[in-house]
Formats: sequence, structure tokens, C-alpha cells
Amino acid sequence: MTTHTPRPQEAKAQHRLLLPAVFLSLATVISAVTSLNVALPDLANDTGATQTQVSWVVDAYALVFAALLLIAGALGDRYGRRLALISGLVLFGAGSLAAMFASDVEVVIALRVVLGVGAALVMPATLSTITTVLDAERRQQAVAIWAGIAGASAVLGLLAAGTLLEWLSWESVFGLNVALAVVASVLVLRAVPESAERPDGRLDIVGGVLFAVAIGAVVYSIIEAPHEGWGSTETVSGLAIGVALLAVTIGWELRHPHPLLDPRLFAHRTFAASSLTITMQFLAFFGFMFLLMQYLQFVGDLSPLAAAASMLPFAVGMMGSARGSVKIIAHLGRARTVIVGLTILTGALFALSRLDSDVNYWLLFTALPFLGIGMGLSMTPSTSMLTEELPREQQGVASAVNDLSRELGGALGIALMGSILTDTLNDRIGTGGGMGEAAHLPGPMLAVAMDAFADGFSNALIVAAWIIAATLAIVVVLTRGGRSSHTDHDADRNAGAEVG
Repeated sequence: MTTHTPRPQEAKAQHRLLLPAVFLSLATVISAVTSLNVALPDLANDTGATQTQVSWVVDAYALVFAALLLIAGALGDRYGRRLALISGLVLFGAGSLAAMFASDVEVVIALRVVLGVGAALVMPATLSTITTVLDAERRQQAVAIWAGIAGASAVLGLLAAGTLLEWLSWESVFGLNVALAVVASVLVLRAVPESAERPDGRLDIVGGVLFAVAIGAVVYSIIEAPHEGWGSTETVSGLAIGVALLAVTIGWELRHPHPLLDPRLFAHRTFAASSLTITMQFLAFFGFMFLLMQYLQFVGDLSPLAAAASMLPFAVGMMGSARGSVKIIAHLGRARTVIVGLTILTGALFALSRLDSDVNYWLLFTALPFLGIGMGLSMTPSTSMLTEELPREQQGVASAVNDLSRELGGALGIALMGSILTDTLNDRIGTGGGMGEAAHLPGPMLAVAMDAFADGFSNALIVAAWIIAATLAIVVVLTRGGRSSHTDHDADRNAGAEVG
């Protein structure tokens, strides 16, 4: 491993700015997953984007982000985590700058792909920097804050974008990306020491490419399914190709002497339960955020800022429960804390699925804090359990698996829940054109379109709630009688006492 040893004054400055640099870098790339959601109505109106294209504007970023995380994490481990942070932030900022001047929706989608590549370099380097640079006493609290920021920055990005859209056009959201990337880059250059491992063997490029293509095939097929038809040759063959390539990827990784991700890790119940929990809760969360911003603006007729501000109760619940989770884990143990969080999350999603074309703000603002509490409670212990399964020299990969679970879940959630919405619009009004087309319908047809949109939103949330309920049942089985039920409970109690 190579590290830079600073002089005493430099070390003191690094100590103060290290976590702000890492957390801002994380917030920069996470906020970009959702910040554009609040601008989608304006973007659809200006460019005439269909609902499928609207899904691609968001998912092009999330998909590439997820598909490249494993190989990007390995590159950071091998060549330097600080280098990965800087390279990713520069690419992210440059792509965002170009997108400010784009007027065609296809160009916006292409540039979101570029942003996704940059984000894939940044995110795994943030968590692996924490887990390799900080000592054990500070690490757990830093991971808890990291988990809270990973969720809450999505909401803060929405709020910042909504504020900009009160006075500026949708392109200004990309200007926000540029500003965040510049500030984060300066902090990283000043405060983050270089750290890298020198693992034996060649980098597993083939495994990374196979995985990226497999995930791309699955997500592409889900997004295009409402247009092509769920039973069409294109959709069925695309899903089959994606699943087959995933099987090929697993076979390749099992035989490779230095795999990007050893599939045998998922034989560990803790690792499997953690990665499943993170994937599925972000499937529900990002899919929900994607649809909610459209629902509140199209059906509720809210401004972008008002729609974004409606997520503040979620952020409060999320940050509060994430920070408080260390003490809760000390009493319940990590596995039980995850189970409690998933139970609350399931209930919140079922409650939110009752929203209809007559927006019930009392229901919305009552359920949103519980959505945040459920995610905050389940995220922190899941993240800790997952990263602690791998040794120090593989912390970049461990971080990438954690990040992959989040972003893959997000990409699948946007694709799946967006497709359920589009299906409902097709069935009810005969078009998946979405808000850009529906906004120009005559009065009676507009009312029908708003009802259809609300029904599609509700249907998507019911599906998400059942997915989380199934995840809860699987996690209960995987963690029953395992390391995290008794001995892990004692370890967590001691860790909580040290942090407290």
C-alpha cells in the first residue's frame, strides 16, 4: 500500500477536512440521481420527451453508475482512491457543463451516461477511503454518517434543484452539478491522502464488461417493455439475454484467479442479506422519488420547489434514524435493527400507495418520516455488515458492492416503477407520452390523464411494498440463528459503547 505522510500542520488540516471532502463528493454524485427528477416536467415540455425517454434521462445515469461500480472500485484500489475521486469528479463536472447547453433529449441522455461513468469512479472511493484511512473508533460513526448522507443527499439535491427552477430553466440543474464537483475537487486535493493496494494478478476487465452488459440488457428491456409489450419477442429475449449473461458472469468469476467479485461471498448469509436489503430498499426509494416528483407537479399542480420541499420530512426521518442507529444497534444487534427498519419501510410504502388524484397531503406528510426512519435504520447496519465481510485490501470492492447494491436497486426501481406507470397510461389513455404530451390535452382528457397517472403511481408503490415485504421475509430467514443474532449482538453493543 502507498500513502502520503503529511507534515504536522498538513495532517491537522487533513483531519478536519477529510470527512467533509469525502461526504461532499458522495453527495455530489448521489444528488444527481434524483435532482433532475424535479425538472422532468419542464424538460418533457421543452423537448417533447415521451414517458419512456423521461425514464431514460434518469436511468441512463443510474444504469451506467451501477454497471461500472465494481470495476471502478477495483481501479481505485489498484491505482489510488484519491486519483479515482479526482478523475471521477472532473469527468462528472465536464459532462454536466456540456449538458447545460444541450437542447435535444437524446443528447441529454448521452451526457447523463458520461456523468454515470464519473460517478462510478467517485462513489466506491468515498467509502473505501473511510474504511481504510480512519481508525476503528471513528470508522463506525463515519459509516453511519456516510449512510445517512447517501440517502438524504438525494432529497437535498431535489430541494436545491427545486429552488433553482423557481427562477431558472431545467438546464440550471446541471450547473448545480458543476458547482458541487468543483468544490468537492478542491477539498479532495487538499484533504484526502492517496491510498492504494497493489494486488497480485491482472484486473478482471472481462468480468466487469460481462456484468455491465448483463445489467444493461435487463434494465433496457424493463424500460422499453411498455412500448414493445411485456410479452414481445424484444422484451422476453432482452431479459433472457441479460439473465444468461449474468450466469456467464458468475461462471467467469468463479474460475478467475482474481475476480472483481467472488460469487462465493454470497454464500455468507450476512453478506447476502446485507446486499439484498440495500438493493431492494433503494429499488423502492429511487423508484418512489422518480414518480413522486412527477405526481406532485402533474397531479398536485405544485411548483418544483414545493414538490422538492415535500420530501423534507423524509430527510429528517432518514438522517435522525441513521445517526441514532448506532445506539439502537448496540441494544438490538445489527440483524434485528435491519428487520425493524424493513418492517417500518414496508408499512410506509403501503400507506403511500393510497395516494390518488385528490392528493392527500396529511397522508403524505405522515408517512414520509416513517419511510425515512425505515431506511435509516436498515441502511447503516447493512452497510457495516457488508463492508466488514471483506479484508482491508478489498475494501474498494466491498465499497463498490455496497454502492452497486444501491445504484443497481435505483436503476431497477426507476425502470420497473416507471414502466408500471407507463403501462397504466397506455391502458387508460392510450399513450405513454407522459406529462409532456398529457399537459396539452383538453380539459376532460387532462382529468382522465391525471387519474391515470395517480393510479399508475399507486400501482407502482404497491409493487414496491410487496418487494420490500418479500425482502424482509428473506432477511429474517438468512439472519436467523446466525452470527448477527447473538455473538454479533454483543460485538455491536461493545462498538456502540465505544462510539458513544
